[in-house]
Amino acid sequence: MPPAVAIGLGVVSCISLLSRANAYLSKQALNNTPTGKPWSPEQEIVVITGGSGGIGVALVKLLASQGTKTIIFDVVEPPAGLTNPNTFFYNLDLTDSSAIKAIAARVRSEHGNPTILINNAGIESNLSILALPEPNLRSVFDVNIIAHFLLVQELLPAMISSNHGHIVTVASLASFTTHAINIDYACTKAAALAFHEGLGQELRHVYKANGVRNTIVHPGWVRTPIIQKMVDSDARKGQILEPRDVAEAIVNQIMAGAGGQLFLPSKYWFVSLVRGLPAWVQEGVRNKLSVTRIAVYGGKE
Repeated sequence: MPPAVAIGLGVVSCISLLSRANAYLSKQALNNTPTGKPWSPEQEIVVITGGSGGIGVALVKLLASQGTKTIIFDVVEPPAGLTNPNTFFYNLDLTDSSAIKAIAARVRSEHGNPTILINNAGIESNLSILALPEPNLRSVFDVNIIAHFLLVQELLPAMISSNHGHIVTVASLASFTTHAINIDYACTKAAALAFHEGLGQELRHVYKANGVRNTIVHPGWVRTPIIQKMVDSDARKGQILEPRDVAEAIVNQIMAGAGGQLFLPSKYWFVSLVRGLPAWVQEGVRNKLSVTRIAVYGGKE
């Protein structure tokens, strides 16, 4: 074998080995114990916020097909045919803290303690800072991050008691990059990442709940009503995920019984490195995203 070929094969083998080792070590670090109680679709009770549209609908369909009891929290009625004998809808405004407490109590009384919480609901304003009314700003924060705290406060104690559960945070690639006409949304997604990281630390060190899993998902552009104008503009042609793509990744992660950090598409994992790059590179990334956003949504208004 020519020396150059041997060296090349050696390099490829080393890269492959390092990749597998990295995946293994990351999985161990993100899970409090290698194994926990087995996950049985028929025995789990899943709460999904924003379950009446987009990614939420895809999640409900996938879980229902596995026989999992699924509970939808949303202000919008689910599409016809989505509910079935094992799927239940509760009209819940996530900006109303007293309603969250009341509905959570109803769910516990009527169905038992949920074992999986998917904080999926998300809204954005698509307005610049100076054009953003305070009520809109507060709604974005209430739905996209404050509700995560309030729902976990309601549902996590039972998971800790049984040492079995999974909290899924649907964030965004915007957790790592902020650009014009998207600042409120990006702030909440950065906060969602901090929430996920802190929750994992408390599960490990404060509550010693080594069987409760914790996952965060960072999708790119997904074909949902929240970015319909972007989809219609064709500004991100070839880079749009379907809701089912995200839902499948989440359900697979849950059923694997493992916590983790998912980037969708997976090739965009490098976005998490942006804030560690030189300032001129960071600004170049943000500039490109801002120009695209302004072209679709406008500037000041």
